[in-house]
Order: sequence, then structure tokens, then C-alpha cells
Amino acid sequence: MTLMGKSMLVTGANGFVGRVLCAEAHARGYAVRAVTRAPAEFDGGVENIVVQAAAPDWFAALAGMDVVVHLAARVHVMRDTSADPLEEFRKVNVEGTMRLARSAVAAGVKRFVYVSSIKVNGEETPATTAYDETACPHPQDPYGVSKWEAEQALHQLARETGLEVVVVRPPLVYGPGVKGNFIALMRAVAQGVPLPIGSIHNARDLIYVGNLVDLLILCATHPGAVGQTYLVRDGEPLSTSELVRQLARALDVRPRMLPIPVMALELVGRVSGRSAQIARLVGSLRIDDDKIRRELGWCPPYPLQQGLQATANWFKTVKR
Repeated sequence: MTLMGKSMLVTGANGFVGRVLCAEAHARGYAVRAVTRAPAEFDGGVENIVVQAAAPDWFAALAGMDVVVHLAARVHVMRDTSADPLEEFRKVNVEGTMRLARSAVAAGVKRFVYVSSIKVNGEETPATTAYDETACPHPQDPYGVSKWEAEQALHQLARETGLEVVVVRPPLVYGPGVKGNFIALMRAVAQGVPLPIGSIHNARDLIYVGNLVDLLILCATHPGAVGQTYLVRDGEPLSTSELVRQLARALDVRPRMLPIPVMALELVGRVSGRSAQIARLVGSLRIDDDKIRRELGWCPPYPLQQGLQATANWFKTVKR
């Protein structure tokens, strides 16, 4: 079950997820056009086209494309120094997305897959319950708000024009090439740094980049995905302490964890002004992905342990 054509435009193509998506879509027979802000090299067969962020002209990029997968975004940052962070996020994540989507309609693109974020739903769940697509959105920071506003604007455009919009809300994505907090955690585990997480028994869902890319390609082609929003995950929630154990095993090192009480960590967070970071460390964020499995028949092709091992194998080869 596929669309008539097989041409795909990928924005944010030079990013962590974008490179994997371009390679996999090309391997599956797509004509892939990778959009970047500066010239970039991709494996043979993937066309690169540069679109300037300040004044994007989408005409040439969108010509002949069947589907857009929109990954480019102003991403969440821990310490935003902008005078008005929400306005800055809206400029890119809402206004920029809608310029692209309206241009896609004008160019005759059939489908628009928007990669949003689980942060649209919120930051935390009880350990025994999970977000699903029926949960009321409750974004708690400018990034999450901007993603939710973009989702709503895209669905409105779909109602007005017939553009086939699909929204995907992933949690934290990991895999070869990952950056940010995840690689910082891997570095600490690899170096044997004692981590104060031995008493954390939360439950958080993640998604391996190979699994995310697989479902994005499915959402780009499956007739049943039109107009839908999907929450996605690997399928096996982990506590922070269990994640460290599994990373240590994949890295062939011994995990070093100190049994610091969660209340003590939360106190440190309040005193140091890092309550949000501590909350992500100790809190749960569970996802119910039954909808995409039931409606599209999707099943993650990579088990969590395989994804973590692939990430660890890559980590061992890079300079750090």
C-alpha cells in the first residue's frame, strides 16, 4: 500500500535522524531530495539542495516531490538566552513549517509528515500510566508549545486544501550519531564516573533512530495514516538506572551507580536551579503506541537491546 509516486523531500536532512532517513528511504527505492542550509555530501543517489533559512525559496526543492518529511526545527535547549523564547520557537517551528507546507500544496505535494515531539503531551507521567493520542496536549515549555501550534495549523491547512498531513510525536531518540544528554551519559558510563542514580526506579520510553525512520517511511506511504497523529516508542520502558546498566553492558564496562535517595536529588535540583533536569532524570514518561501498531500494523524492526548495542558500537569508534 503506497502512494502513486516514490519521491521524498527531507528537511533537516543533515541532522541525526535526517541522514538515517535519507539513506534508508533511498535504499527502499525512493528518489530522495535532502534539504540542508549549506552544501552537504550524502551517499550516492541522494540529491542535496540548499535552502537558505533566512529567506527560504521552496519552489525548486519541492518540484516533482510526492511527500515531505519535515524534521528541521528549532530544537529544545536547556538554557535559552533569547529575550522571548516562545517567539523565537514560533518563527521556526510554526511560521517556518507553515511556509513550507503552503509551498508544498502549491507544488502539488500529496503528503506532509510532520515530526513533532512527545513534549506536546507534557513532561512526565505516573510510572503506571502512559500518554496516548487521546490525552489532552499539555506542553510546558516554548518548544513544546510551538510544536503543538504547528500541529494544529497543519491540520487546519489539511482541511482547507486536502494536503495529507501525518503527525508523529517521538520521545528521546537515540542511535549512532546521537548528541546531547544521551552521548554525555554514555561518556560518563564509559569513563566509569559514579552516577547518583542507583535509587531511581522510574519508567521512560525511548525510540531507536532505526525504528523512527522505519515508521516515518510507513507514515509517508500508508493510506491509513492520513490525518492521524501517532505516539511512538521502542516498546520497552526503562528506568534511568536500568538504562545505565544496559549501556554499560553494551560498552563492556562495569556500571557505577550510587544509591542516592530521589528526594535528595530533587533537593539538589531546587538549590542549584536544575529542577527540570533532575525531573527528567528521576521522573517517568511512558507512551502507549497501540494506535500505530493497530492501525498501520507497525512493529519496531529493532529491539531496544539491539539499538543500544548499535549505539555503543558507534560510540566506541568516535573521538570523544
